Amino acid sequence: MTPLPISRIRVSFPPDAGRDRSYEVVIGAGVLHSLGELLPIALGRAAGRALVVFDESLPRDLLKAAHGALAEHGIETETLGVRAAEGEKSWAVTEAILKALANARFERDDPVIALGGGVIGDLAGFAAAIYRRGVPVIQCPTTLLAMVDASVGGKTGVNFTVGPPGGELLAKNLVGAFHQPRLVVIDTSTLRSLSPRHLSAGLAECIKHAMICGSVPGPDPGLTDWTRANVGPARSLDQGVLGELIARNVALKARVVERDEREEAADEAGGRAFLNLGHTFAHAVETLGGLGLPDGRPLDLLHGEAVALGLVSAARTARVLGLCDLEVEERVRQMLEAAGLPSAVVGLPEARALLTRMSHDKKARGGVRRLVLPVGVGRVRIVADPPEGAVEAGWDAVRG
Repeated sequence: MTPLPISRIRVSFPPDAGRDRSYEVVIGAGVLHSLGELLPIALGRAAGRALVVFDESLPRDLLKAAHGALAEHGIETETLGVRAAEGEKSWAVTEAILKALANARFERDDPVIALGGGVIGDLAGFAAAIYRRGVPVIQCPTTLLAMVDASVGGKTGVNFTVGPPGGELLAKNLVGAFHQPRLVVIDTSTLRSLSPRHLSAGLAECIKHAMICGSVPGPDPGLTDWTRANVGPARSLDQGVLGELIARNVALKARVVERDEREEAADEAGGRAFLNLGHTFAHAVETLGGLGLPDGRPLDLLHGEAVALGLVSAARTARVLGLCDLEVEERVRQMLEAAGLPSAVVGLPEARALLTRMSHDKKARGGVRRLVLPVGVGRVRIVADPPEGAVEAGWDAVRG
């Protein structure tokens, strides 16, 4: 059988204090076995040891592969398993990682390797950002969602509880840091360890990218139609399709974050804020309990499932505001359903409670809510302070 190609995508940033901050994203089946070879190249020097922070639910063979790849090149490893759950993105788990680094006397050049999904990447990246004011982090994502989104761009962080006693809300990623990785290693064969549900959750971010591809720099105007046509093969773990899907999504995100690393672009320019399409809605419901599917099955939302609902809500809000037509909303629903994602749930709170939860979104500026909304197929814009009635209509679109 002909070996599947390996893709290499360069993410470029200006040097900081003379240090090159650009890095490679290496994508392909089996590339995790090359981690020990790739690491010294990325660091620009020999690596003596590393801390591997891993998802404790990963198949043991994946951890063994990473450990063996490092040992083959003389790199000693310390390991720390973490439960990959949103509730674990906390100060307590961050402190456990910091203590592991300090107890092993890791120095500023010793890297942290994140092996797992977005929760692991965020935690390990944040700990690496603040330990000794910054040590290298290597991202080795094992979920589709982390591969196409969380592992690239340098956002790290933990969740934080806000509000008065008795009325606390969990604010996602409220505390964090920008800390670019030195290397991202995406082994597409690790996706075989994912459940179908988690694979579908990752496709939500791919659909989001398809919805913004015409509004961001970089020549990939065909991403929307290609994604619609290839959701099925991706769900079937077609390695060729997955390799192309991941490479095209990583390339799109790389071009966005290169031009707006810290999400500082003006609203009219969009920049990195476009990547938040659907997320202000999603973050408001992601940690809610008591939800279910329209057929009666209970549902504790995964991040990608919450994003799926957010994409539908954003499309309906835009349609109510006259920014797009019915075709856009219908296309979104069709892609989500083809990906096995929910487009409606039961058990949502009243609109006022949801608007309150949205007000804690960290994308707000000057207390003004800012939503990324579709204005056509593959095109979006930022709308500041949209009328509450339109936002409520967005929520009504996902009530089952």
